[in-house]
Amino acid sequence: MWVGRHPGVWEEHDMRFMLLQYYEQIEGCPPMTEWDPEDVAGHIDFQQRVNDELAETGELVDAQGLAAPELARFVVADGASAPVVTDGPYPESRELLAGFRMVDVDSAERAVEIAARASAAPGPGGAPIRQPIEVRQVMGPPDLDG
Repeated sequence: MWVGRHPGVWEEHDMRFMLLQYYEQIEGCPPMTEWDPEDVAGHIDFQQRVNDELAETGELVDAQGLAAPELARFVVADGASAPVVTDGPYPESRELLAGFRMVDVDSAERAVEIAARASAAPGPGGAPIRQPIEVRQVMGPPDLDG
């Protein structure tokens, strides 16, 4: 697959990873809605610094936080009839995606290193929150010629 590693430079590269964060209770860390405003600001500043550093190295493809689970919708369709749309909130919200980073790196080890840094983001009182980060390689299209 062809992806941009640096602005204006394209090369064949297949080491893109999604770093996924879910809504789930982290042991010893209250939900962010209960944090002091200074702690929320510190957490967001940290995330932005990580994104800025990854952008500078050409490793950041995208990073987004997602709306709360209460605003999520699940859609199921068979292609013939009207889709079935189910609105939140959901009792199993820990299984819903809270945000992600997509990185384009030289190795799986580098993706894990970035995930570890994100996991240690500051929470209340500046303590690392130890949020689990799921690391999954992005698959390219199947090789139909081979």
